[in-house]
Amino acid sequence: MANKDYVRRGRSPKKPTRKTTPIPRRRKPWRSGLLALVLAGGFGYGLYQLSQDPEPPAPQVVETKPQPVSKPQPANSLPPPPTEQWDYVESLPNRQIEVKAKELQVSDIPYIMQCGAYKTMHQAETRKLDIAFQGLSSKIRNKEGSSWFRVVLGPYKFKRDAERDKHKLQRAKIEPCAIWKEQQ
Repeated sequence: MANKDYVRRGRSPKKPTRKTTPIPRRRKPWRSGLLALVLAGGFGYGLYQLSQDPEPPAPQVVETKPQPVSKPQPANSLPPPPTEQWDYVESLPNRQIEVKAKELQVSDIPYIMQCGAYKTMHQAETRKLDIAFQGLSSKIRNKEGSSWFRVVLGPYKFKRDAERDKHKLQRAKIEPCAIWKEQQ
C-alpha cells in the first residue's frame, strides 16, 4: 500500500449545501392587542358597575285607603347587649384542685436489670466499663456450676427506677437490658 501525504494535499473543497429557508411566520400583533384592549375594557366596565349604587325599583301604583301615619322606627335598632351570666372569671382564681396521688407499690422482692451474659470474663468487664461511663454501677455475677458471666445492675426498690436507668443505657446504645424481679 502506498503512503499518502495528507498534510501537503490540503483540504478538500466543500460540497455545496442545499439551502433550506424556514418559512417566515406571519405575526399578527393587532389580534393580541385587540384581545388585551377588550379584556381591559371589560374589567373596567365591571369595576364601574360595582361602584354604582343600585337604583330602587319603581314603586307600583296601587290604590289603597289612606292609613294613619305612625311614628317611624329607626332602621338600626339593636336589642340591648346581654348581661354576663358567667361567674368563672371570679371563681377560677380562688378554686383549689385536689389530686390524690397513687401510692407506689413497694415489692418485697427487689428488681434487677441484666445487661448481658457473656462466656468470658473479659467481655463482661468491657460491658461493665461501658455502663460505668454512663454513671451507673454494675456487678458481674457468676452462678456456681455455670460458665456464664452476667452483668447486673441493682437491686432497685421500684421498677420505675430500673426503667429510668434502662432508658439512659438505651440512649448510650447499650442494649439489650432486661428487668425482672431478683430470684434469691
